[in-house]
Amino acid sequence: MLRVVYEATTDLEPDQLVDITEARGRVTIKVREGVTADEYIALLNAALKRFVDRCSWFQIWRGQVLSANSPDSPLTVQYEPDPDVDRIQGVQIRESRGFVRLHVCPDLTSEELVRVVNRPIELFLAGGQWFQLWQGEIVTMDNPGSAAA
Repeated sequence: MLRVVYEATTDLEPDQLVDITEARGRVTIKVREGVTADEYIALLNAALKRFVDRCSWFQIWRGQVLSANSPDSPLTVQYEPDPDVDRIQGVQIRESRGFVRLHVCPDLTSEELVRVVNRPIELFLAGGQWFQLWQGEIVTMDNPGSAAA
């Protein structure tokens, strides 16, 4: 099973606001507690770009396999502040051929983001268009025994 899990934490270096780690079937994204959207969105986007550029995650889009190296449509994950997203919903995920946008209420702290983002990402990945190549093994949403939270 594929998982992307966000955590609000104080367990980061003093100058670090975002940290992304990958394991078999799981990506953990840590965001420092007490940080505002103005502070974490740009850093989250930069960290996600570095991560996607080197990771082995793929999207199947209308029969085509897309990766970070796809010339016509490389995978991109980007957060965008969106005042049309209310605090209760917090985040809306939209995708189009390798480009995943997470529209976030610009008033959310990092703790609030973590509370509202994990479930939509779980549902998004459950759509079955994603897989990870992990040490020669293809990990999908259907893989039994995958690391899961």
